[in-house]
Amino acid sequence: MLEVVRSPSQAKQKTGWPSKLRLEDQLLMTLEYWREYRTYFHIGQSWGVNESTAYRIIRKIEDTLTKSRAFTLPGKKKLTTSNYQLEVVVIDVTESPIERPKKNKKSFTVGRKNSIRSSRK
Repeated sequence: MLEVVRSPSQAKQKTGWPSKLRLEDQLLMTLEYWREYRTYFHIGQSWGVNESTAYRIIRKIEDTLTKSRAFTLPGKKKLTTSNYQLEVVVIDVTESPIERPKKNKKSFTVGRKNSIRSSRK
């Protein structure tokens, strides 16, 4: 991955301030984002950069890896023609309503008042 990312970055002449992070660290930051899926703010805090800088770095590395086409998944046709045995697990995740008491204040407070009065007598 590092070789794929390094080749376009060296070919292009950079302008502006040099990056605070080395290219290896930028790639590691992107891999960390993919694995943990934390927010850009938290990743930026752990690497010592701003949230917008973390976003730009991750976006740049993702675009470079996507354009290289070196890390693409096989297509649907290739998967159907292969001799792989697929195991399928089905999980039922339907929603079921939760039974809760109705929010009727009169019946709730009246019942409470009646029970207090009857206990005093």
